[in-house]
Amino acid sequence: MPGTLDAEIRKSLGLPGVVVGAALAVVVPVGIAALSAFSLRSALDSGRTGSLVTTSTVDSGFGELGMGVVGAAILGVVIVSSEYTANRVRAGGGRQVTTTLTATPHRLRVLAAKLTVLTALVALLAAVAVPLTLTTSGFLLGDHAQPYGADHPARAVGAGLYWLLTAWLAFGITLLTRSGIVPLVVIVANTSLVSVTYLLARSVPAARFLPDVAGAQMFAREYHAPDMLDPVTGGLVMAAWAVALLAVAGAVFVRRDA
Repeated sequence: MPGTLDAEIRKSLGLPGVVVGAALAVVVPVGIAALSAFSLRSALDSGRTGSLVTTSTVDSGFGELGMGVVGAAILGVVIVSSEYTANRVRAGGGRQVTTTLTATPHRLRVLAAKLTVLTALVALLAAVAVPLTLTTSGFLLGDHAQPYGADHPARAVGAGLYWLLTAWLAFGITLLTRSGIVPLVVIVANTSLVSVTYLLARSVPAARFLPDVAGAQMFAREYHAPDMLDPVTGGLVMAAWAVALLAVAGAVFVRRDA
């Protein structure tokens, strides 16, 4: 396992997609939090709040972390999809997965190593991005920022867990489809553009059990949809989705041809 883990660390850190995902995980939430906080503070200071959707700052910073999950999802996708990308003709035209499984025939060991690397990377990025985003938002809001409350640490941890579980979901979907296109469309587009699951949650009660809707309750306090799950239950529901998907994807990976 140590040799396999070392190989996966070196492979992952050498992927351009991992660098892009890591950069987005930090830049996106911090940048959007800064713009949002500056705009909200200006509106509140001037009293011109008619154009605002909400004047509440309860979710300031935390809401932007929901967008930063795009970077974590990209990591989950790229760490798997890179195995199925065809090499250049000069390199033989094959796929990395063939070499990987030749070096380490035990497929579950390969998956465990990849998942360990992904978990470590996302945890590290969250440890940087979450406090930086919240601090940036609070600083720019000034007197309008919400006072530091007893639930802030739990919400911050919840945001980090949301990132991690989303990365696991992206990992599992990519492993099942052997392509990065499907998870990128499903997860990234749903997070950064129009959230289909959010719209569903506003009108379909069962939608509160969808992984991203349930998981968002770990850190969001003004999720504008009825009958949302409590933070702990929401986290458990999202974790159940992620673990179940990884179990199915792992079973398929072990049984099918590379």
